[in-house]
Amino acid sequence: MRCLVTGATGYIGGRLVPALLEAGHQVRALARTPQKLRDYPWADRVEVVRGDVTDADSLTEAMRDIDVAYYLVHALGSGSDFEETDRRAARNFGEKARAAGVRRIVYLGGLTPAGVAEKELSPHLRSRAEVGRILLDSGVPTVVLRAAIVIGSGSASFEMLRYLTERLPVMVTPSWVSTRIQPIAVRDVIRYLVGSAILPSEVNRTFDIGGPDIMTYRDMMQGYARVAGLPRRVIVPVPVLTPTLSSHWIGLVTPVPRSIARPLAESLRHEVVCREHDIVRYVPDPPQGPIGFDQALSLALQRIKDAQVVTRWTSASLPGAPSDPLPTDPDWSGGSLYRDERELAVPVDRADLWRVIEGIGGENGWYSFPLAWAVRGWIDRIVGGVGLRRGRRDAHRLRVGDSLDFWRVEEIVPGELLRLRAEMRLPGAAWLELSVGTDDRGRTLYRQRALYHPQGLLGHAYWWSVSPFHAVVFGGMARNIAEAARTAARARREGREPVAGSGTDN
Repeated sequence: MRCLVTGATGYIGGRLVPALLEAGHQVRALARTPQKLRDYPWADRVEVVRGDVTDADSLTEAMRDIDVAYYLVHALGSGSDFEETDRRAARNFGEKARAAGVRRIVYLGGLTPAGVAEKELSPHLRSRAEVGRILLDSGVPTVVLRAAIVIGSGSASFEMLRYLTERLPVMVTPSWVSTRIQPIAVRDVIRYLVGSAILPSEVNRTFDIGGPDIMTYRDMMQGYARVAGLPRRVIVPVPVLTPTLSSHWIGLVTPVPRSIARPLAESLRHEVVCREHDIVRYVPDPPQGPIGFDQALSLALQRIKDAQVVTRWTSASLPGAPSDPLPTDPDWSGGSLYRDERELAVPVDRADLWRVIEGIGGENGWYSFPLAWAVRGWIDRIVGGVGLRRGRRDAHRLRVGDSLDFWRVEEIVPGELLRLRAEMRLPGAAWLELSVGTDDRGRTLYRQRALYHPQGLLGHAYWWSVSPFHAVVFGGMARNIAEAARTAARARREGREPVAGSGTDN
């Protein structure tokens, strides 16, 4: 089959593409920023086209000669009108698929509770349900797979469960911890998505998909503690934590920002349990059956331990995050572009310096004034941003599109350049560029540039208010990265394992 995958940079899409290739299908990936797919291991085996489901014209070319079109995108977090955006995008997708003669649409939606009026659902679930109806009514045979919580390394639901359980041995929780849920392993989600490509043409319906276990969120937290080898948690549910308060609570304790935590919390207010398992008639379960909750956790934790997390919930860009490329014109669009530039000669091989640069962020920190970075991360969380706690997908390697704390990798040239774009809340756009070079004497050079394009008077005021700290933050970063490279080079020569760390500026 010739398959179109939207949302290929996202958590599910990034795992579906290689699974479709393994099944023998041809894949075309639709991406707003094709460059983000460049470093994926399967990138040279797929056709990548630029487009957006909200842009009907771009879908015309994307749908050409396609047999199966996967709809794996949503506008959650893009603003108060996200339901209208989802509605318009789904209509575009259905209309263009029908016009192009696409044989099937496959959509992954959310499992909705039985007996609950749609108006009582969370906006997130209500929009997912509406998108499913629009695609089913498009005139193209459609499969809508409805899942509750997806358990897998890097999923937002898994990260929320993981951090709540690990960080809070005693917790006062919202009443929704007693709501019954039917989680599903991400491997089973991908299996059902791939299998849906070859369903008979007369199948046009929704299917509930879930794992073999039905449990409460409290059960899930205790289950996580058991599988992870942690003591049993003390969980006290109280009725006073509203979805808004719950999302603040989740945002403070876990890396999941409030904008994503709220719809997750709202979706847990009602019981979400599969009412049928008809999908098995078309996509048979393996002999051992669907993956159970404990096994899904074990697989996810092993992936994290082995640094083999393929995609994360942070893989897709945040709606509304700045996406302009790094400006190269000094008078970019006639506006201001502030700079802080540093350069140091470092007596090490280029490879030693590059290893430190590519390992920055996450557990290794930012090599300068840790308290200042932590405070900036907390401020970002308070104002609704992502903060510092997204960490890294891989402890040693980065690729274009990876999230890195409150940055995203915009460009990486192995051994030479790492360019990060800020996704923190700012009155402007910011980049941090770290690079390795050689001077005319053959010495290894470390170069560092922080660039900031302000928006309005507030943007200018922001730059000048923080510029007095640049000598400490950015100057310290340059010195400590150079020192970390020297230490690593010395350890390598002596046959010792280098010790990673955030460094401090003396």
